[in-house]
Amino acid sequence: MLSIFRQLMKNSDGATAIEYTLIVSLIAVAAITAMGKVGGKITNVLTNVSNAMT
Repeated sequence: MLSIFRQLMKNSDGATAIEYTLIVSLIAVAAITAMGKVGGKITNVLTNVSNAMT
């Protein structure tokens, strides 16, 4: 059991995968936040255009 634990500690592939996952999730959160703000502004613009046409 101890030898398996030592092998896991020496293997860096899992750590690299976790780091990439964290980076991708951070980028996804930033993208979702930015799209939400842009979407709100687009909604306002389209509402103003609609009101101006009536």
